[in-house]
Amino acid sequence: MAADLMRIQRALARAGVASRRRAEDLVSAGRVRVNGEVAVTGQSVDLLVDEITVDGTPVTQPVGYHWIVLNKPAGVLTTRADPGGRRTVFDLVPPRAGLTYVGRLDYMTEGVLLLTTDGEAAHKLTHPSSEVERTYIATVRGDGPAAVRAGRSGVQLEDGWMQPRDIVARNVARGLWDLEVTIAEGRTREIRRFCAALELHVERLVRTRFGPVTLGQLTSGSTRTLTGRERDVILAIAQ
Repeated sequence: MAADLMRIQRALARAGVASRRRAEDLVSAGRVRVNGEVAVTGQSVDLLVDEITVDGTPVTQPVGYHWIVLNKPAGVLTTRADPGGRRTVFDLVPPRAGLTYVGRLDYMTEGVLLLTTDGEAAHKLTHPSSEVERTYIATVRGDGPAAVRAGRSGVQLEDGWMQPRDIVARNVARGLWDLEVTIAEGRTREIRRFCAALELHVERLVRTRFGPVTLGQLTSGSTRTLTGRERDVILAIAQ
């Protein structure tokens, strides 16, 4: 069988150890060994042949990748562990080696969060060049119609211009609106900052869609696997 050579950081990402950028940090820190020798950034390896370890733990070629959809509740961190003991998304999903999240939802934001053992795909899906559409519903107080008019033209945030792909408002009660916003990027707390720029107070924020994956009837805190169609579209985007 021909060798399947790839750079060490890509091999670690493919094995679900870390994103490619994080893998580069692991290699630079001397925490990765190949056949007993400290790895160097950019060296070529074969997951099927070379013995690769991270902090002494063997890295193996995954047999098929695993994908999970989580309906993340509010008050849960998107991180591996919290020194303060707060719940994380990994407390809500079945344990599986190499599982990583695809992008983040902040502490109080709810909704669709993908997790996968395919670290390379996770990295590609969150890179701005992929332009994966994400839809959020923000329950807000303020002038919904005025916010829609202003928001369609875009707003200046501290880290650049933001213009949604789509934005609509539905009245919930007097002065209370469900603002549905679709974007194709994932900057930190982007929807909350967008709403603040439009003088809206966010009471609740839910991500209802990530690419082809929708929340549907998945209850808060529950998980499911990707459908065949969702998986096909996700993998096509991650090529």
